[in-house]
Amino acid sequence: MRDLLKVLKAAGDKNRLRILKMLQHKDMCVCELSAALGITQPSVSKHLSLLKEAGLVSDKREGPWIDYRLCQEKINHYAPVILEQLKVLVNDDPCVKNDIKTAAALCREAVCKKTSTSKNTGRRKGNTV
Repeated sequence: MRDLLKVLKAAGDKNRLRILKMLQHKDMCVCELSAALGITQPSVSKHLSLLKEAGLVSDKREGPWIDYRLCQEKINHYAPVILEQLKVLVNDDPCVKNDIKTAAALCREAVCKKTSTSKNTGRRKGNTV
């Protein structure tokens, strides 16, 4: 029962559900998910950690990025069942439709470059933080 509760809790959050729906369409990095959802990268990372722990997503390094995707392995009995059901659920939701459209239009290189540039904004050479 512990695995079922973990999977349901992970899938039961609006932002995590939005992440799962976007990952049905393409693999994405934290920068892309953050841009699509309009939330901070640390928040996205926390959501992804819970989804990964529940067996709903997996990650793979692709060059400088870590891509997240729906988990193909059977980590537990419940995650594949939930992922299969999500294929047909909330597809007509306006928020999900918008997320998928936004995710498809994102240019990874531009999004990740913008994110890394904004982290360095306001610092002058020689200053320590």
